[in-house]
Amino acid sequence: MFVPKFRQNKMQKEIKKNTQVNSGAPEFKYETHVHTNETSACAFDTAADMVRAFAGAGYQGIIVTDHFFNGNTTVPSHLPWERRVELFCQGYENAKAEGDKCGLQVFFGWEYGYDHTDLLTYGLDKKFLLEHREVLSWGVEEYSRQVHLHGGFITHAHPFREAFYINKVRLFPDFVDAVEVINASHTNPAYNAKALKYAKEHNLLYMSGSDSHAVNQIFGGGVAFDRKMESIEDLINTVKSNSGYRLLGK
Repeated sequence: MFVPKFRQNKMQKEIKKNTQVNSGAPEFKYETHVHTNETSACAFDTAADMVRAFAGAGYQGIIVTDHFFNGNTTVPSHLPWERRVELFCQGYENAKAEGDKCGLQVFFGWEYGYDHTDLLTYGLDKKFLLEHREVLSWGVEEYSRQVHLHGGFITHAHPFREAFYINKVRLFPDFVDAVEVINASHTNPAYNAKALKYAKEHNLLYMSGSDSHAVNQIFGGGVAFDRKMESIEDLINTVKSNSGYRLLGK
């Protein structure tokens, strides 16, 4: 699907119309979709390297969203649950330690997989994972219910991406809060165009992310807020308010 330039410009206007930031105010950039090679098998660089790269690129913070146990993880499945969770959190914890040194805020999240449908999950913590070892037995509906019951937020990442490992597009508009209408890693603008149309049709919030797997993959995605976010909960609530921020990337 080819997307003409004029239609791409129309997409940007549509996105801008649905997110608001105070004109002239200083901006604080947050990347919402980052992987580390401690935990994501497809990532190339360490958490510390990723943190330094984003700090150098002018970001205020990042959300580490390594692939969960039902995705492309480095964590062996035969280990006891507690050990699996410890290893899974290593990428985030290493990133947080480096972020504290260099002044980059680092928040915890993950990319939950359902047959190559990816759901970025924010607002939960290691304690949630330790207490819910049955999480892998949940379907998408129950997963969504539990995430929201515990105060979490779900963004459907790159819903229309095409790749050899994706055999079907699966959409769950009733079970997510937002759609990644800008995945800045995409070279085919049709994927984001379809995501925007889908989000608009179902009145879902818009999000943007770079889906970075390496220090040379900072594609300029994320969200620019008009103030520093105090926590991941603050970030979630600001996005839900649909004001005080704009999406980055194309």
